[in-house]
Amino acid sequence: MHPAPRALCRAAAVVALLAAVSCAPQPEASDRPSASGGDTCEKGKLATENSGKLTIATDEPAYEPWFKDDDPASGKGFESAVAYAVAGQLGYGKDKVSWQTVPFNKAFAPGEKTFDFDINQVSVSEERRKAVDFSSGYYDVRQAVVALKGSKAAKAKSIADLKEVKLGAQVGTTSLDYIDDVVKPEQAAAVFGKNDQAKSALKNGQVGAIVVDLPTAFYITGAEITDATIVGQFENQGGTPEQFGLVLDKGSALTPCVSRAVDALREDGTLAKLEQRWLSDAVDAPVLK
Repeated sequence: MHPAPRALCRAAAVVALLAAVSCAPQPEASDRPSASGGDTCEKGKLATENSGKLTIATDEPAYEPWFKDDDPASGKGFESAVAYAVAGQLGYGKDKVSWQTVPFNKAFAPGEKTFDFDINQVSVSEERRKAVDFSSGYYDVRQAVVALKGSKAAKAKSIADLKEVKLGAQVGTTSLDYIDDVVKPEQAAAVFGKNDQAKSALKNGQVGAIVVDLPTAFYITGAEITDATIVGQFENQGGTPEQFGLVLDKGSALTPCVSRAVDALREDGTLAKLEQRWLSDAVDAPVLK
């Protein structure tokens, strides 16, 4: 006995629906994006903003040592090199990569993105995950305090010694979070739109010290404000390392593909080599407790 035509249609519809569901992006079981991208991660054929090309965003200016000479497209500097390495893993050569300027705070603000991923020293946090996706972490980072040599802040040996210091940091950063949540200074932190403004405030004596990530602290003291010194670095909070992650649109189909690319670069030693090449000056600094 043959099924009625209507039953056949019903069965076909069910099969089609099951096939569609099985191919759709599935919710992640953990906070870390899945390393499996399936067929949706076919190299050079991702569902990017511009077909056949990869659009990467970062802020302007693009600071050293993360970028060289304020030129993200050069491939020089740690984050520029990482961006192109990820692009290569995804099947996009340098000629298929375009760069877009996006202010730091806007990169992880709610709303649809015009880039495929953003790379700009953005630390992964649960609060930011509410608005955007993150790739696997590509760099473990600590925050550090920079002050002018000979100043009261430069003599600090502990977090308690910083409580009376006027501290400053860029808006929206974990650097600012460390001031507010870890140091808890007597004076409200000075908040700046850009790190350049924070550095100028330090040089002009408007703040006693600024908080930045450790590699940036080494660059500031070694090349930009040579009469400044690294007072120390903070311990990681909560027992887990702070990590920089690539920022993607919330629910992006690219997230598992980009995470898989970052994971591959970590596993084959590429990230370690790039870190050694571009961030080798970021050695240990005293730990403030």
